[in-house]
Amino acid sequence: MRTAYTDLNIRISMGNTTFFALNIVFERFLRSMPRHSHGHDSYELHYIPHGYGQVWIDGAVYEIRPNTLYMTGPSVEHEQIPRREDPMAEYCIYFKLKRGVGEEDPAAARFAGTLFWFGQDSQELYPLMQQIFFELEHKYTGYMAQVEALLAQCIVKTVRNYETRRESTSHFSPSNLVDSKYLIVEESFLYDYGELTLEELARRLGLGIRQTERFLKEYYGRTFLQKKTEAKMSVAKLYLADPETSISEAAERLGYSSVQHFCYAFRRYYGKTAGDYRKELQGEA
Repeated sequence: MRTAYTDLNIRISMGNTTFFALNIVFERFLRSMPRHSHGHDSYELHYIPHGYGQVWIDGAVYEIRPNTLYMTGPSVEHEQIPRREDPMAEYCIYFKLKRGVGEEDPAAARFAGTLFWFGQDSQELYPLMQQIFFELEHKYTGYMAQVEALLAQCIVKTVRNYETRRESTSHFSPSNLVDSKYLIVEESFLYDYGELTLEELARRLGLGIRQTERFLKEYYGRTFLQKKTEAKMSVAKLYLADPETSISEAAERLGYSSVQHFCYAFRRYYGKTAGDYRKELQGEA
């Protein structure tokens, strides 16, 4: 089950900071979400109303349970793994931030300065999330003004959750590309890595093929093929972590022509065979 509102470009101004809410999603995770991260000035707010699972964040494992809140900022790698018998559901809001001149708002500054936070929500975010989706679904008179006000409350309440935790002092310079292109790239490789072509990605971005390649190289430091391989190898690890999925099944699901081709690609990427990786997981278990 997935309900997504994309390309919204809702703007919330707080002092000299503008929040662009580009994507608002509710999803029940029936499969794991492969490892991924987001670009400059990009933040994802994750709220779990019910269900259980794990999230791997920059190599550390965190247990997810109802009322979990966590934030992943620029370049923070994360991978979500639901519990099979009671998979987690998640509200996710994708923000891009742009800073201008003028007086800084304390809440906006703290939000931008906290690149990662994980804990239990103490500020009652759940009814806000429900109301946001109600407004976006029904579109009653003045619904966009309501959504903007609700999102502003989400930002403030998220920051209030941070107040008892140590904050990051890292800051990132404003991006000169505050639009949905990052999100298009990230979602394309996350959901459509198998059949995605450079031509299709260029079409989604509204760019030429050479412009698309330059965009990937400039903002991700990778070519299209490198990004696609990265996405497939992230999913490969998830398949190998599942004892019910054989290596041959993993190869087939990932679109490799043979098990040998898959094993060669896995070893070239990770420096170990798929079988050795699975044995390591079994040893850790």
